[in-house]
Amino acid sequence: MNLTYIIGLVFAICVMLFGMISKTINGAMSFDFGQLSNFFDVSSVLIVIGCTIGVVVASFPGKMLGSIPKHFGILLNTKKYKPQTYIGELTELAQIARKNGLLALEEKANEQKDPFFKQAIMLIVDANDPDKVRDILDNDIESMSARHESVAAMYDKASAVAPAFGMVGTLVGLINMLKNMSLDGGGASSLGSDMGTALITTLYGCILAHVIFGPVATGLRTRDEQEVLCKMLIVEGIISIQSGENPKFLKDRLLTYLDQKQRAAEEKNGEKGESAAENTGE
Repeated sequence: MNLTYIIGLVFAICVMLFGMISKTINGAMSFDFGQLSNFFDVSSVLIVIGCTIGVVVASFPGKMLGSIPKHFGILLNTKKYKPQTYIGELTELAQIARKNGLLALEEKANEQKDPFFKQAIMLIVDANDPDKVRDILDNDIESMSARHESVAAMYDKASAVAPAFGMVGTLVGLINMLKNMSLDGGGASSLGSDMGTALITTLYGCILAHVIFGPVATGLRTRDEQEVLCKMLIVEGIISIQSGENPKFLKDRLLTYLDQKQRAAEEKNGEKGESAAENTGE
């Protein structure tokens, strides 16, 4: 579970609500939950939320829109892509290939749940040319990243459109206010409502853009970077296994893709594993 996204979102909403209900009277702070009603306006909801949804629906295919629940599932999942796990599996494959040959990896390929990893193993089991293997896998990564970018672009679009319709709502409220400024005709009673619509639409647009849609787009791009990193590890590892590279050297080279903290932790785990193997006489 991606707790940082949930904590950040909840924190932003709570702080915003805290600011909406708080007020200072004679230097003393008090809270009035009744003030929350000041920030709800049906016209603003229709203009900002309704029009933003309409523009997004008009701009992107239905298949992508239908995958929105899946996008949030990806955003909240932090356990799927662990570079350390892939490095361990590739090192194990290198050891098997070094002892028993590449054909011995076919059984391991059939055990893989990751389609990309399975495809990569089968490409070298079938004795394809290394350049061909790399081209196929690199093209797969580029295509995947392009699909992910198109999904993130949908939320970028919503993030850009929401404040624009906030300004549209502001203009609508100001126009109505100016039209009703005939005080003799009783227009003064609607001035507050019209001005409220003018300001609340801007508020809604900013909230949608920076609290809702913006973090989703950023989070999806972060997930894409994590997946691309893991697939790059697979490509480098598979090509190295095909060339008969030493498993220990392979692991050391793949660790360079990690940051220093992750690398140190993985090296420490490796040392513990070697010590345990020595103690058991393996």
